[in-house]
Amino acid sequence: MKLYAAPLQGFTEAPWRNLHQELFGGIDTYYTPFVRIERGEFRNKEIRDIAPENNAVFRLVPQLIASTPAELERLAGLFIENGYKEADINMGCPFPLVAGKHKGSGMLPYPAEVEALLRELAHYPELHFSVKMRLGWERADEWRSLLPLLNAAPLRRITLHPRIGKQQYKGEADREAFAAFYSECTHPLAYNGDLQTVDDIRMVEEAFPRLEGVMLGRGLLVNPALAWEYAEGTVLSSADLTDRVKVFHARLFRHYESCLQGDAQLLGKMKSYWEYLLPHADRKIKKAIKKATTIDKYLDAVSLL
Repeated sequence: MKLYAAPLQGFTEAPWRNLHQELFGGIDTYYTPFVRIERGEFRNKEIRDIAPENNAVFRLVPQLIASTPAELERLAGLFIENGYKEADINMGCPFPLVAGKHKGSGMLPYPAEVEALLRELAHYPELHFSVKMRLGWERADEWRSLLPLLNAAPLRRITLHPRIGKQQYKGEADREAFAAFYSECTHPLAYNGDLQTVDDIRMVEEAFPRLEGVMLGRGLLVNPALAWEYAEGTVLSSADLTDRVKVFHARLFRHYESCLQGDAQLLGKMKSYWEYLLPHADRKIKKAIKKATTIDKYLDAVSLL
């Protein structure tokens, strides 16, 4: 199966992607966090994140989020200008501020809006499109009215996270609903959701043998070696994993130290990775990392870990 790295806002940006491929690998394609139009404009940060000169990974697919054909037109144009041949459409973001604008999973209860967006794809023969989605926003059967539209659209693949948007990341992924979608989907399909270990990936692979691949999100933040371990059929030793994470963290820290303004921004950025990274490490030290109020205290705690 193919292994895809999920687009996670605030985490899997270009520096993370570049370092991950260099130090861990195992990923076939990386996806960027979504690019949006806000107050009629692109966000400079997101333009920088997709710029080819800032990305060294073998294969990168930029993701867009839009609620209207007009928005999709501008975003597709931006991707084409940057030389991309493929784009992913976000119909899965579960956060209420996004969903309330009929974007991400907030679009799923509105088949007419989904259809209008999908019709726009035919205007860009130079781009291959894929969709990342959830089962629905409020109900786990909302996908049923959308799948005929998706099956008829010119899509390279669909990635399905089998939760509803209102769940965000709570509760369990609905494998039964995924199985129903899997049986009726005519496009190549990838599974996303709650893949924390190689055994989790193998279980999905065995349950759904026609899958094109799986998309790893939070599991890759927890264990950056997860894709490599699956691809190689072995597990990194604890010492090797620790050594690689140490280098990974040090280089990521240096990057953000050079471009963020002030210690507070830098601390906020780096601490966020420890929400996931090495969850079985010493709890007292992890707590000291999260509570650090200065760069020195933060680096001392990370070094101790």
